[in-house]
Amino acid sequence: MHANTDGKSKMAQNPPTSPNLTCKVRLLLSILTIVIDATRRSNGTVNRRLISLFDFKASHSNKPNDPVKTSDVMVDPSRNLWFRLYIPTTTDVAAKLPLVIYFHGGGFVFFSANSQPYNDLCKRLATELPAVVTSVNYRHAPEHRYPSQYEDGFDVLKFIDTTRIEGLDLNKVDITRCFLAGDSAGGNLAHHVAIKASNHEFCQMRVMGLIAIQPFFGGKERTESETRLAKKGLAITLEQTDWYWKAFLPEGSDRDHAVANVFGPESRCVLGVKFPATIVFVGGFDPLKDWQKIYYQGLMKNRIQAYLIEYPNSFHGFYAFPELKESSFFIKEVKDFIDKQSTCQ
Repeated sequence: MHANTDGKSKMAQNPPTSPNLTCKVRLLLSILTIVIDATRRSNGTVNRRLISLFDFKASHSNKPNDPVKTSDVMVDPSRNLWFRLYIPTTTDVAAKLPLVIYFHGGGFVFFSANSQPYNDLCKRLATELPAVVTSVNYRHAPEHRYPSQYEDGFDVLKFIDTTRIEGLDLNKVDITRCFLAGDSAGGNLAHHVAIKASNHEFCQMRVMGLIAIQPFFGGKERTESETRLAKKGLAITLEQTDWYWKAFLPEGSDRDHAVANVFGPESRCVLGVKFPATIVFVGGFDPLKDWQKIYYQGLMKNRIQAYLIEYPNSFHGFYAFPELKESSFFIKEVKDFIDKQSTCQ
């Protein structure tokens, strides 16, 4: 199936004009940019104490009237590797739900599985898809550089595949319909975990799809969107992305490292026939959009079933704001993708 180039590219009819912003969204994005810049030190370290004042955490919830029941599952306490489990409680129990394994964004440096925006997003995915969602709390750079995050992500897949987890009823969730998902750096992480998964024989789990939400890829050469949107890229700037790569990549590496420029000059990326069908989401005001389109084109050249969905008037991180219409469009596209892959394989 994955050898077919059954690709699709969708884009709104109207050309990009200006990003869709409410006053609330604009304010939150401005605050986020200020805080991120204030916590990034020139010596390559991070002021964790300062970021903790603004990175509000959400507790897990097991109340009977909650539409989503959440719990935290420890995988390896020695590296604080755990995930938050989201199980919708209002879904028809007669039908097994797919499993979505989610990797949060933040440049490999910021945020956690229990950060309020990601907790809210995963709850929404669980209820509106619907699906059982696990949100992975992986290690941060620069304290832990590549490949720590990829190892953490893959170890969570193996843990779910082989471990009986309290609250995860295999009569209600179908782990043979597993989808890897991630936004920004989490999208990069999901891609590389998908490569690891495609070369691994699981006991039960089957990875059927990859949901790459404005994934974080790059290279030494500046793209047109990076240049044009360098200072206009709401929620993310070129200076920030360069800093993230320096914090994450091995010492002495540049942005053409194979994990950043996955189809670039240093890449030996052979995806093979087991790499899952992939949907890529792009925003018209995201400085990273050209790299995301290059990624989509690379998938197509490797004969992977791939889909490109572009929202011309959206910025980096639009999906986290349910009041934006594109956020609702995004949820529907993810649902359609999961349904399509679940029925055609």
